[in-house]
Amino acid sequence: MLTTSKSTITYDKKGLDNKTLLRLYKNMLKPRMIEEKMLILLRQGKISKWFSGIGQEAISVGVTMAMQKDEYILPMHRNLGVFTTREIPLHRLFGQWQGKASGFTKGRDRSFHFGTQEFNLVGMISHLGPQLGVADGIALASLLKKKNQVTAVFTGEGGTSEGDFHEALNVASVWQLPVMFCIENNGYGLSTPTNEQYNCKDLADRGKGYGMESFILDGNNIIEVYTKMQKLTNSIRKRPRPILIEFKTFRMRGHEEASGTKYVPKDLMEHWAKFDPIENYQSYLKDQKILTEKQEVAIKEGIMHEIHEHLEMAFNEAPIVPDMETELRDVYKAFEFKAIAPSKKTDELRLIDAISQGLKQSMEKHKDMVVMGQDIAEYGGVFKITEGFVKAFGKERVRNTPICESAIVETAMGLSIAGIKSVVEMQFSDFVTSGFNPVVNYLAKVHYRWNQEADVVIRMPCGGGVAAGPFHSQTNEAWFTKTPGLKVVYPAFPYDAKGLLATAIEDPNPVLFFEHKALYRSIRQEVPKDYYTLPLGKASVVKEGSQVTIITYGAGVHWALETIDKHDHINAELIDLRSLQPLDLETIFNSVRKTNKAIILQEDSMFGGVASDISALIMEHCFEQLDAPVKRVASLETPVPFINQLEEQYLAKGRFETALLELLDY
Repeated sequence: MLTTSKSTITYDKKGLDNKTLLRLYKNMLKPRMIEEKMLILLRQGKISKWFSGIGQEAISVGVTMAMQKDEYILPMHRNLGVFTTREIPLHRLFGQWQGKASGFTKGRDRSFHFGTQEFNLVGMISHLGPQLGVADGIALASLLKKKNQVTAVFTGEGGTSEGDFHEALNVASVWQLPVMFCIENNGYGLSTPTNEQYNCKDLADRGKGYGMESFILDGNNIIEVYTKMQKLTNSIRKRPRPILIEFKTFRMRGHEEASGTKYVPKDLMEHWAKFDPIENYQSYLKDQKILTEKQEVAIKEGIMHEIHEHLEMAFNEAPIVPDMETELRDVYKAFEFKAIAPSKKTDELRLIDAISQGLKQSMEKHKDMVVMGQDIAEYGGVFKITEGFVKAFGKERVRNTPICESAIVETAMGLSIAGIKSVVEMQFSDFVTSGFNPVVNYLAKVHYRWNQEADVVIRMPCGGGVAAGPFHSQTNEAWFTKTPGLKVVYPAFPYDAKGLLATAIEDPNPVLFFEHKALYRSIRQEVPKDYYTLPLGKASVVKEGSQVTIITYGAGVHWALETIDKHDHINAELIDLRSLQPLDLETIFNSVRKTNKAIILQEDSMFGGVASDISALIMEHCFEQLDAPVKRVASLETPVPFINQLEEQYLAKGRFETALLELLDY
């Protein structure tokens, strides 16, 4: 072991040559000098916010240098050294922080909230935890494609308190995914010290609970970080498995600059100041005659020149000019629907059979597509939709998951980043609440933020009428139609379900595919045997009429048909929306302008539901053609009750007939 009086940190160069030792120094110095400049610009109001990684550079640099350039890293907002070591042009980073078009998010997101396929980096979202599961998905893709690659993902000690951390570690361990989980334990989550964040001696100990190796490293010792990470990444490439690393370090500045550090004891700051990773390493290099004063000056001048040159480029770039068409267009990845006509050969199928057949044919068409969900493998899922899939496609592509909806949605996102389509089955749509955050904040926003598609379909068995009570009977589509970036499909017939599912899987955008459980085995229809597609955003006119337009979807279509069949005198036009996002407004408006009356039926409770928005749109666009107010029919404003008589009272079905007759008599 080598040490000097000038260096507080003890270094052992472990056979590294001088060229590598100097490269470690340069790679640490560059983010430090950029940060020092950014702090000046922050005070001048030329950037809006800054999350400092001063004092933690050794971790970012050591990890990144141990990774291969085509391996993915998922950094956080104190990992500037990851971005600079991957040699992203500085003017693009500066453009990102100033909200310029040369950045990575077109001014739509700030600081390090971005990713770039060009440099194999996937940035964080503010919720911290989801990126851990995304790393699982990228690593799973590496495993499936036999790439022998490692995925590295960062979190802070505060982030380990989130459920996503535990779910991601569990999935990675169960599936033996090649992920390096890197915890930067820097003492504080904003102002909350570690003793209020967790009650164990070392976070690395948590690895034991998940059956994975774990290590504690001095996060301020660049040689220790780099050499240990080199050894571990090489080992993972040969024998894929997850490893947990806890880097002990300290945050020398505030959570972000506005928060300051007044809550940190002075003696603690003074103690850690002695362990500055750059000052100590610089002293060591000089003591070992590896770095001279002349070299130091030349290196710093070179970095400063690069910073100034690229800042000038960013400053001179014109501000973004808002363009509404561009903003709206970029919410979704462009998708050109290709109609594949159905064959004339048909079978009479139940809704459940049509979905199963459609999913199986999509698995055959997309050779690396993965389906994931609880009990979907040998058991075939609780509704038996994936029965026989393991035999047909193998367990690598048909994956039972632990009970961790959040991590599985995130894993699907990671698969998409790595170029693999996936379908996730929520055992019941109600359970999506456990994975709500990555659906609405990651999948929905990722293309708009940095042009990355979320090629994920989430199957959502939903709906009441099956006496399943409050937690297995909800139809919660309105949670997602409200969220830009998601598509929502809700078929009522076997023919539609099969064709729409094929298109949903073809579409590179995230699709919530609702399947009404009460219709699974009660509705039959002739369905083409072969693969075919149907367009999203195109409603079906189930029955033409002239007296009134009935607009509905899912089970509501069948409730409406029952009611119309009871009354021969009613000449109603029945529209099955099929797709709620995108919504076929043209068909709705044309029908209402013809019949002059409209009633909207939904199974969901009334307030904030899809019917409310459709009603408002009809009032805005068809007001002069209306002969009566638009009527809405929905279920009660209560949770879904269990016992039959209460559920019948709850459901909109029992009130639709009366409401329809009232509208016709208006």
